Amino acid sequence: QLTMSLNSSALLNEENAQAPKRNTECLESLELQTPSSLQDNPLQQLQLASQEVLEKAKKSGRSKCPRCNSSRMFYCYTCFVPVETVPTKEIPTVKLPLKIDIIKHPNETDGKSTAVHAKLLAPDDVTIYKYPCIPEYKEKRHEIALIFPGPSSVSVKDIAFHLQKYAKKGVCDSDDDCSREPLLKQAKIEPKEEKNPNECISSSRSEGTRLKKIIFIDSTWNQTNKIITDERLQGLLQIELKTRKTCFWRHQKGKPDTYLSTIEAIYYFLVDYHQEILKENYKGQYDNLLFFFSFMYTLIKNAKCCAGKE
Repeated sequence: QLTMSLNSSALLNEENAQAPKRNTECLESLELQTPSSLQDNPLQQLQLASQEVLEKAKKSGRSKCPRCNSSRMFYCYTCFVPVETVPTKEIPTVKLPLKIDIIKHPNETDGKSTAVHAKLLAPDDVTIYKYPCIPEYKEKRHEIALIFPGPSSVSVKDIAFHLQKYAKKGVCDSDDDCSREPLLKQAKIEPKEEKNPNECISSSRSEGTRLKKIIFIDSTWNQTNKIITDERLQGLLQIELKTRKTCFWRHQKGKPDTYLSTIEAIYYFLVDYHQEILKENYKGQYDNLLFFFSFMYTLIKNAKCCAGKE
């Protein structure tokens, strides 16, 4: 689920409809549990800004979007702004080392998408497009990568190595050339002339920062084919995140737990990029990208626990 999502208000209504009403005693008992008792929560160690503003908003219920006046919980998923009970100044902002484009499937429910979290928390670096209205990436293939699992996908640590090859070969000038020999195929390893990918990456920091933009697809897995086969995305270097497991509560049945929600994919990619490409120690710089996600994760987990589902 490369890109799933959450509608805070719908999510709360859904849980309330399926489970007995949560009582104060139950929630308090959960809040008093020790870290060891919550060790199954992989989001527990995040360095997050205070979520008190979300706690207050949860208690006060739905509120109006300051732009469209729609009734929402926490934020408006169509205007990409917090609701009136969640002051913008109390929401953390995250500066990203790369620009991010999110391509949203037209049938993906706005209220279920975690993509909006990225726009809310990193507004200067994230752009959301609704397919088929997406940019032309052809001229920038040497500095762009697409997060998507597949047979031609490479790991984060090998990005610089492959983008270097893109730059050397150049972007093809004609559509015929592109269709006949996609750049992605040209980027495959040729044992006779290639150096060790790790050596290539560490040889120069400028090589490691060649990447300028990352593209994510916001869609259920069953809907991704329409987007991933679009000619405007052909020839882009594809990256796969193989070592992370999703915490998303809407995980699609039959799919590996390494298929992440959109905001998880963005977060984990940036952590890996920071360590593998920038070669810097990670100290929680991007943790606040999960500011809303972690809050909702805990809220749903607690609700299910109180309902006797766990």
